[in-house]
Amino acid sequence: MNDQQNPYDPYYPPQPQIIGYDAYGQPVYQQAQTQHEQQQAQAQYDTYAQPQQPQQSYGYDQYAQGGQQQYDPSYAQQGYGYEGYAAGYGTGYDTAQQQHQQAPAPQHARDPQPPAPEPEPAPSAAVPGQRRPAQSPPSAPDADREYRTEQFAFVEDPDEDSEDVIDWLKFTESRSERREEAKRRGRNKVVALVVVLAVALLGGVGYLWSAGLIPGLSGEETKQGGAASGPQKRDVIVLHLHNTGNKETSTALLVDNATTKQGTTVLLPNALSVANDDGTTTTLAKSVDEDGSTGTREAIGALLGTRITGTWRLDTPYLENLVELVGGIEVSTDTEVPGAKKGDAPLVPKGENQTLNGRMAVAYATHRGSGEAEAAQLERFGQVVHGVLRKMSDDPESATVTVQTLAQILDPSLPEKDLGASLARLAEHAKVGDHKTALLPVREDGTLSEQATGSVVKDILGGSVTAPEQGAAVRVGVRNASGDQDATEAARVVLINGGYSVLDGGKAETESSSQVIYGDAAQKAKAEEVAKTLGLPAGAVEKGTAAANADVTVVLGQDYEVP
Repeated sequence: MNDQQNPYDPYYPPQPQIIGYDAYGQPVYQQAQTQHEQQQAQAQYDTYAQPQQPQQSYGYDQYAQGGQQQYDPSYAQQGYGYEGYAAGYGTGYDTAQQQHQQAPAPQHARDPQPPAPEPEPAPSAAVPGQRRPAQSPPSAPDADREYRTEQFAFVEDPDEDSEDVIDWLKFTESRSERREEAKRRGRNKVVALVVVLAVALLGGVGYLWSAGLIPGLSGEETKQGGAASGPQKRDVIVLHLHNTGNKETSTALLVDNATTKQGTTVLLPNALSVANDDGTTTTLAKSVDEDGSTGTREAIGALLGTRITGTWRLDTPYLENLVELVGGIEVSTDTEVPGAKKGDAPLVPKGENQTLNGRMAVAYATHRGSGEAEAAQLERFGQVVHGVLRKMSDDPESATVTVQTLAQILDPSLPEKDLGASLARLAEHAKVGDHKTALLPVREDGTLSEQATGSVVKDILGGSVTAPEQGAAVRVGVRNASGDQDATEAARVVLINGGYSVLDGGKAETESSSQVIYGDAAQKAKAEEVAKTLGLPAGAVEKGTAAANADVTVVLGQDYEVP
């Protein structure tokens, strides 16, 4: 479309010429020139040389108000390059073009024509020429027709905004999240499995330990035999139940072993032989009636080799109130307690888990059938004590309030606060099944056999005898094996005068020679002193198994001479 039909006709209107392309790839046309402008352009050597206007792309100012550019011979010395371009690129036309443009110059000089007034072009009608970059000036006339990358604008969508990319990112992200979630669930399952196995293992070991199936680690062995490894912390209270109806008494020891976590109620028969303040022998029932609480407490402590912290006297009316305060008790009765009058309904029925109120509990604890031994009545008394402890609060403050509500006058050795604390600890053992009742067996004469004494002392004290306090008398057990009934009393008097505490060990089979036995090496010197006091030879002293409730045991043989 750039080819003209009459290129040499001065009156033929010029056609627009494409001089380049804009940034969007559209052609840019050269502004149409008038005849005068064309003639003037031919009269100049370099239409592009504009020293005064270096920013124009061509040889005229499209937006100028008027004026013609005259030929200046001095410009012939300059190149045809545009001043706005870099000097290194040279001129913008080749030699052939220079010769074509220089030929008409003399003709214009011979036949000059006055220029017609040039109309002012409208700025809006002009098509601005495209400025060529200085980095790549054309070296040929057809350089403007070449397509270069800088002439085009490429619109690129960011990868993050592409729908395909977004979908792929969402897919990979969700897949990664699912993979992490699966790993997290797997770890949680492993942790849960480990916890379950650990709990099951601990539960199994605990069951075997409680059932006593682990040798050397059973709970019963720990409770009963743990005392042998060292001293234990114990709290012992003596309880006297006074029957206001027939003036009889029943005695028990309430033992709290804090080391083995075991509570025990030890029932003491009234026929138990104990020592009076003057050293004479008496029964437990007479000691309670004659010596009072303090003397009886000390006598029992000396007999069993333990320290009793206090005495609790509980009359039957207070026992009735105590049972009512705890809300009644449950006891498996072994007999039927008849009513007060003949023909009345039984006061206490016989059977398992019988609920007893205060009146029924007192009747059952003090009941002794015709021809029954004292031990049967003591067993019923122990059942009532155990039932009360199970219903008692294991909180020391609450237990103390219960004791205060009884409004009884207590022994000075056991204030209300101390009694409440002791009962709370025993109640804690009874609630979990760590409380038991034991009867102290005695011979017909009221003395303790060596086997019975050892078993009871072991249950109470863990197999060891409490060391006597500083300044306390040495406990000496005397067993008569001489065949002379007066030998025991004679030896007792001699030992008491020598400052010893005498424990009646009863009778034994006849032996020819006497013995002074000590169990602990620390008691050897005391055993030698006891032998001298009784007039026995030094050879009679030997190490062996002494009575559990005595420091030194004396066996009187036929060689012992009664003073």
